[in-house]
Amino acid sequence: MALDTSPSPDPSAEIASLDPAIDYERIAFLIANQLFPLTVEKALEYALFKSYAVPAISRLLVATGEFSERAQKRYDDTVLLLAAIGEHGYDHGDARTALGRINAMHGRFRIRNEDFLYTLSTFVFEPMRALELYGPRPMTANERAGWFSAYRRLGAEMGIAGLPDDLDGFRAWRDAFERREIRFAPSNRVVADATVKVLLDMLKVPRPLRGLALAALVALMEPHVASAFGYERPHRAVHAMVGGAMALRRVIAARLPDRKTLRLQSRRRLPTYPGGHTIAELGTFARR
Repeated sequence: MALDTSPSPDPSAEIASLDPAIDYERIAFLIANQLFPLTVEKALEYALFKSYAVPAISRLLVATGEFSERAQKRYDDTVLLLAAIGEHGYDHGDARTALGRINAMHGRFRIRNEDFLYTLSTFVFEPMRALELYGPRPMTANERAGWFSAYRRLGAEMGIAGLPDDLDGFRAWRDAFERREIRFAPSNRVVADATVKVLLDMLKVPRPLRGLALAALVALMEPHVASAFGYERPHRAVHAMVGGAMALRRVIAARLPDRKTLRLQSRRRLPTYPGGHTIAELGTFARR
């Protein structure tokens, strides 16, 4: 069944009427593209970033040169491949092509199943956490169930083994994995610095302000994640400034929620592809 991508006059009410075990694609679409597009977009960016705090993941990325040489391209490709799935649904031709590219890229390397599963967990839980802390409101139970089911489907399409059956089980697995695997490694810092540079370049942050901007970003990170990247804890004044800004952001978001505009990521012109792109050209390919 094709994904319904039409705007909803009342997305919250529509989601409440849907079955998250069946209608998860529609639920996830409304959450990411109509209800909370900005909050979810930034949370997913952090989710991917957080996975680099696992040395097994960061070491592979450093070894492939994907961040030392092509950090912006990797960011853009990830956004566009995931958007092709989330904005069209799994049965759409673009989504099938995107999944083919994702699986072909990953298939070239020896990647632990638990690293795939952990990265998937960040996509599930970081938007939930961001909405609880900084968004207009937390996800409802139906929204959480639909969001989880949508990413569980992504995990199945990627051939990830050991997919959990429920959110509580997934959260317990995620917490245990983080206690065991998130720790400092030089490769973590290499990937983190390259990613932060991409973000600050995209935001056009002036060079004299980049130190302060980095401190603000670190203040937003969970302490164990910042430590795994080797970032020093910012001064308490920076924490206070960031905390105040995010509290204000929450108040504004509650009064002027994201859902006023439907924003589809795949329609944006990202830096690597100013003239547009095709799904089949995204990502990396084996060198001949």
